Parts: sequence; structure tokens; C-alpha cells
Amino acid sequence: MYAFCALIVRTFILLFYRVKVIGKEHLPKGKGYVIACNHVGWLDILSLAAVGTYPVKVNYMAKKELFSNRFFKWFLEKIKAFPVDREKPGPSSLKIPIRLLRAGEVVGIFPSGTRTQEEAPLKRGAVFLSEKAKVPLVPAIYFGPSVIRFADLFRRKQILIVFGKPLDPEKHVSKEDRNAYLNVFNQEFSRLNKEAEQLVS
Repeated sequence: MYAFCALIVRTFILLFYRVKVIGKEHLPKGKGYVIACNHVGWLDILSLAAVGTYPVKVNYMAKKELFSNRFFKWFLEKIKAFPVDREKPGPSSLKIPIRLLRAGEVVGIFPSGTRTQEEAPLKRGAVFLSEKAKVPLVPAIYFGPSVIRFADLFRRKQILIVFGKPLDPEKHVSKEDRNAYLNVFNQEFSRLNKEAEQLVS
């Protein structure tokens, strides 16, 4: 079902938008990894999985409130999303993504936590998952529309997805400085964001 939904969404996006993906060759092959991307709306979620990483499946962390609606729950489960309590993100809520990562799957997370193009303080979630599961962390930037608007469909607006080089937790985790890996991630995410801004300017 995931493959069918991804193919339909991919066809739709490529038909109605001008899509450019940069750095896809950086995505690790044959192993699990975390993708940390900025978040502007529903279209970045769909574009990242249906175009950016396609045909690799992405398991998304989604706030549990979205699963209260029956239709959204059905849709989210079909696109491999799982609920997370953002108010109380205890260890139990991280068991699912860590298990998926260790099993060789891909987990997508939006560390800014808000749907905005502006830089926000990046949360520790993406870094924590990468460290605990011992898998690479791939920063990603999305520039483009936030949602699908009927009026925009025939204007072929641009969608840009840029993947950075994967960060290896074994190289950046430091017992002396607990924030070392987080700082490296923040710096790379900021650098990648500036690079993407230049490409769309």
C-alpha cells in the first residue's frame, strides 16, 4: 500500500511542480538512517518521501493528536507514520523509531517542530535517535509551497530538496562535551539552509 500511495503522490508532484533534488547521492544505502528536515507544511512531508528518497520508505514521527481523526489515522499509517507525544516525549515514545532504525529502516523527523521557513532552535530528538541507534544523521532542506492549492497547480511552482552529507555519531559524540554532536548538526543544518537559499534566490 505504501508503494502505491508513494507512486501516486510522486506522479502528482512531478506533474504539477518543478522539482529539483540535490545531494540524493549522499543518502546511505543498505542501512538505517535519520533524516532531519525543516517543516513548512504537508507538501514537504509528501515531497521528501515520494520524490526525495523514493523508492526508499520513510517512517515519519507525527504528533499523536493527528491520530485522533479516523481518516488522518488511516492515511498516516499508510505513509508509515507513527504517533509521538510531543508534550511528554519520554523514552517509551522513542522505542519505535530506534527499533526501526536498528532494523535498517529510515526515520524522518522535523526537528524545528514548527511549520516555518525561518530557522528555529533544533531539538535534540534527531541527534538522540542517531546516537542511540548508532546510525547516520542526514540533514535536509525543503524550499517550496507549504500546501497544495488548486490555484497553484498549473503554475508549476518550484520545489527544492537538498540533502547534506550524513553525519556519523561515532565521529561526533563526545563524552567530554554532551552537546558536541548537536552543535555539529546545528552548524551543518544552518550551512545547508544557506546553500539552499542561494539556489532559489
